[in-house]
Amino acid sequence: MKNILVPTDFSDNAWHALTYALHLLKEETCTFYLLHVYSPAIYRMDYAMGGPEMSAIPDAGVDLSVAGLEKVLEDARREFPNPRHRFELLSEFNTLTDEVRELTRQKNLDLIVMGTRGASGAKQFFLGSNTVFVLRKAEIPVLVVPEKARFHPLRNILFPSDYLSRYRREDLKPLLRLARLQDSRLLLLHIDEPGGLTDTQKDNKAHLERCLEELPYSTVSREAANIPEAILEYVRTHPIDLLVMMNRRHSFLERVLHRQKIDQVGFHVQTPFLVMPDHSAG
Repeated sequence: MKNILVPTDFSDNAWHALTYALHLLKEETCTFYLLHVYSPAIYRMDYAMGGPEMSAIPDAGVDLSVAGLEKVLEDARREFPNPRHRFELLSEFNTLTDEVRELTRQKNLDLIVMGTRGASGAKQFFLGSNTVFVLRKAEIPVLVVPEKARFHPLRNILFPSDYLSRYRREDLKPLLRLARLQDSRLLLLHIDEPGGLTDTQKDNKAHLERCLEELPYSTVSREAANIPEAILEYVRTHPIDLLVMMNRRHSFLERVLHRQKIDQVGFHVQTPFLVMPDHSAG
């Protein structure tokens, strides 16, 4: 992972996500792109011509954005000096999802790291709206860092699968690289459904195990009526350092993202999770 995007709104949660990433990748030579996107408080016609750089009227939002990024950079270099890490500051007039999409291609990004707002009550959202939008639209892996998660080596990585997809090896590469970097053990979790595995699922399971054969891994199955709840319960009750989810239509992740209130999900997220695009045909 060489090019890492860390969006920030200068909040404590955004700073926490950045520090987690700096710990996680401390042995990697990489570039961190610190991104802040903004829009003017009052819409002006000159912005429609191409953003603030096309306007003759100063916009305080630009100065605040740049100053905020410089402060984040100063703090990061002071608290986490690392010759392997370089930084680039990006202050952009745009929506976050559009800017992330553009930067993914321009900067050849490998990973996006974002924080969550957390959840202190039933009426709070499972994730911040910006994080949800990025997860839905991102073309590359997204690492989501809950506000209460503290970094420690990723000894145990949970990878739930329904074995309905024949995962592409290319899609799994970010997970394999991270697991090797952290000397992690993978745990494949399947929630049993009535009738057991179909022949297609058995074939996909064997294919996944071949893709992971270079890493230490084990498999486990559980019976449950509600798959999302069963996975989250497993995370709650076992020493899991990272939850990995493949993002495709009708997946566990999609079901969770479409449930907006934390009481519907029944889970206060404390474990970081990595969301990877699933481009398989299955």
